[in-house]
Amino acid sequence: MTFYQELQLSQAGSKEYIASFKDPKEKRKHIYIYLFKIILNVAFCTAFITAFSIIFGKSNSLAGLAVLLSIMAFRFSDFGIQTSHAVFCVFAVFGILAAGPKLTNIVPVGWAFLINLICIFLLMLLGSHNVMMFNHSTLVLSYLLLQGYDVSGKDYKMRLAGLLAGAVITSIILFKNHRKITYKRSLKNIFQEFNFSSTRTRWQILLAFGVSSVMLIASAIGVPKAYWMGIAAMSVTMPFRNDIAKRAKFRGIGNIAGSFLFILVYLFLPESCLPYLGIIGGIGTGLSVHYGWQTTFNSFSALSIAVPVLGIKYAILFRIFNNIFSSLFMLLFERIFYPTLSVISNQFNKLMLRKSSD
Repeated sequence: MTFYQELQLSQAGSKEYIASFKDPKEKRKHIYIYLFKIILNVAFCTAFITAFSIIFGKSNSLAGLAVLLSIMAFRFSDFGIQTSHAVFCVFAVFGILAAGPKLTNIVPVGWAFLINLICIFLLMLLGSHNVMMFNHSTLVLSYLLLQGYDVSGKDYKMRLAGLLAGAVITSIILFKNHRKITYKRSLKNIFQEFNFSSTRTRWQILLAFGVSSVMLIASAIGVPKAYWMGIAAMSVTMPFRNDIAKRAKFRGIGNIAGSFLFILVYLFLPESCLPYLGIIGGIGTGLSVHYGWQTTFNSFSALSIAVPVLGIKYAILFRIFNNIFSSLFMLLFERIFYPTLSVISNQFNKLMLRKSSD
């Protein structure tokens, strides 16, 4: 494996590759390459978001993160359909990212729930047909971040320009990297394969309803940063039902551990180092394979943004509450949702059979 190829490996792939070497000298060499890759990724991400902020405005740095997430995700994954059709999906996705989050911030809570439900479901339908790609973690996360950091006036116009640029860059990268992959499935097939009896369809509906519902509850009871609860709900809602409980457990434990680690670092580090806690979290996440550790270090990135707004005490309290509540909510919602959907699906199928027999 070349140096370049080694840099392209995922965290799990890198650790597996390192473990394959028995010679301590060779193992150390590849550990250094792995660490260099993490530092390189953090440096690239920082440079990209900084450049995006300079071009499209500092208030749009989160839009830069959304674009960055898409670029990094679709270097390796695709939409599971013909590449030319996938390019259309990219622009449709970015259109949803441009309009949906903005609309939810200017309408009443009930309408915001409906918009969230429609937009998140469309993101799932268009981008997560191949569930093994886990594209939902990029698309829905981007949607929620843009909703949580809304802008208006000139800043919103610049956000639209930045997202358009992101759609162009992402589509170019997607087409370049995946144009040689042959898929028989087209965009039309995505809609044709929508079926209440399908595990994929049920998961897509579950995630859209669950995330929208938990944010509706957060908004109704006045919890600040409702999108945090949406991100937590999205993160634990996996395509495979058995994984939801595992994720929920590690989400809660990881956030409690991450919050307390953040407090220790926050109290003992010099004030001049505090702006770099998000970077520390990014490096920690990059070094982690297990979801629990990823969640722990993700807390650093989230809290470094929340503390200047809410203060250390309330940022920690809301971080822990939001994640535990959302994880438990999705566990309960999933237990109720699937049996209910089965009943609806059976009634629908009976109705269709009656109509066909008539």
